[in-house]
Amino acid sequence: MTKSSEEPVSASEAGSGGGHVRPAWSGYALIMAACAVLAVGIDQLTKWWVESTMTLGQVTDVLPPLLRWHYILNPGAAFSIGTDYTWVFTIIMAAVCGFLVYLMLRVRSFSWAVALGLVLGGAAGNLTDRLFRDPSFGQGHVVDFIALPNFAIFNIADTCVVSGVILVCLLTLRGVGLDGVRTPTGAAPDADTGSEPGSTDIKNGNDTK
Repeated sequence: MTKSSEEPVSASEAGSGGGHVRPAWSGYALIMAACAVLAVGIDQLTKWWVESTMTLGQVTDVLPPLLRWHYILNPGAAFSIGTDYTWVFTIIMAAVCGFLVYLMLRVRSFSWAVALGLVLGGAAGNLTDRLFRDPSFGQGHVVDFIALPNFAIFNIADTCVVSGVILVCLLTLRGVGLDGVRTPTGAAPDADTGSEPGSTDIKNGNDTK
């Protein structure tokens, strides 16, 4: 009796046929979720520490002149852009988080799971501020405190988002898809023969150029 095409194939069966077995999607989803939860946890913990130990506007030297803690509340985006449209950033962050949760079900790569998990955690960390901090639901101000010379004041959530986006760019440039398969950077196979351009058809002795 032949097996139905919808039945799961075991690793031994796939291996005997030369196939490459990848772990189930749930494993990568858990990795992505764990990275996101860790990012949110560290972000919220550091913000709680800043609010508990510093007063608004306070500046504390850490590694002068390279690093200072500067406690501010930011109603806008990076560089305090759009301070009068806090609710717009709340909607955007919620949409980004929703899209990343959707991608969580499609990731089959450890690297992509980590990268997207960092972006999700960072977005969720700042979204938590927007939703639950003063002055009102959906228009809360984000706690920022990391200050570098001639740069914006930011937080751990921002760092996670930037780090995740950089990883996404690197994976994309390397041609690594969400399934973990790396796409060759050369020309695509010929549509009719399935062979690479410039290769030779050994059976017929014809050049496929």
